[in-house]
Amino acid sequence: MVKFRKSDRIEAISLSEIVQISESSSKMKAQGHDILALSTGEPDFQTPTHICDAAVEAMQLGQTRYTPTAGTPALRKAITDDATFEATPENVIVSTGAKQVLANIFLATLNDGDEVIMPTPYWTSYSDIVTVAGGVPVLACCGPDQGFKMTPEQLDAAITPKTRWLLINSPSNPTGAMYTHDELQALAGVLVNHPHVWIASDEIYQHLSYVPFTSFRQAAPELAERTIIVNGVSKAHSMTGWRIGWGIGPVDLIKAMITVQGQITSGACSIAQAAAVAALSGPKDHIAERLAIFLSRREMIVQALNAIPGISCPVPDGAFYVFPSCAGLIGSRTPVGVVIENDADFCAFVLAIAGLAIVPGRAFGQPNHFRLSFAYSDADLKDGCSRIKNAVSRLSLPH
Repeated sequence: MVKFRKSDRIEAISLSEIVQISESSSKMKAQGHDILALSTGEPDFQTPTHICDAAVEAMQLGQTRYTPTAGTPALRKAITDDATFEATPENVIVSTGAKQVLANIFLATLNDGDEVIMPTPYWTSYSDIVTVAGGVPVLACCGPDQGFKMTPEQLDAAITPKTRWLLINSPSNPTGAMYTHDELQALAGVLVNHPHVWIASDEIYQHLSYVPFTSFRQAAPELAERTIIVNGVSKAHSMTGWRIGWGIGPVDLIKAMITVQGQITSGACSIAQAAAVAALSGPKDHIAERLAIFLSRREMIVQALNAIPGISCPVPDGAFYVFPSCAGLIGSRTPVGVVIENDADFCAFVLAIAGLAIVPGRAFGQPNHFRLSFAYSDADLKDGCSRIKNAVSRLSLPH
């Protein structure tokens, strides 16, 4: 029997720890266990009615055929009309989610050994996407002492002749950290002196901002010819399952990404694109209404977590995650004498004892933390915090 052999590029990666935890908790729940999962970054709200109606109308009008690989003209125009900076439809590619936009970027531009700088904590898929494309992730540790954000000095020190990209995410998954206008300008000041480095700014949480938001393109228009902005409808419009994301960047880069996409998926779903046009061009009252709900949840969960001994939870500026430190619990002992040696041990203990699924910080490149999503109902969030409190109460805390 011939043994199956994975490619070298796939051998170097594994299934996201977020997905592993989600699937494990779902399996436990199906087996009858009392499990609550606060591990997924998906709004608990329904897609607004007018967006769904647009999809139905598109089907009734027969808009069910292949679309241009780069996206429908109507959606590409709606994206540029909605952007906070100047762009044309030729600067836009529409993909099957923002994740595919990132894959297109790196598959289209990286050669083996090219480096991509990314601040940590980072979204778990970033490093794996870069690795699959043959690139080398260069991680810059940005801890809570610096607000989980990269400094100009760190960026300058990380750049080498092999650097091809800087990949940033603001607001951030998993921390909710946001770069200010001045902070983005400071990073741009470094990049001006390194014309071989391009910038990919993931701004998928743009409309989930509790402080003023600035796009990298707004802060650094002088770098527009080597900047791509990644965005989509999944988070702000509760359209995760519709799978529509986009990139706005220089025409030559967009053309290269279209070439890649044309050999993998071709154009995104025609019906979902029609729905996305309605999301961008139609009423947007739901964004402010839901943001207010997320803000209320943020206040509640930060207060509840900070009241638990050994846990310290900073206040996020955007997105719908908190990223508390559990460093004060490292070294604790469980009721059976097992030592909590790291964040993964803590999260496993909480799942086993309290039936709560949360994600360890190591999955995001930042140990001794954990991520908890507050894109859930108030009742679930209160229950989740209570479960953490009860689990911690069963630990023998270190001196």
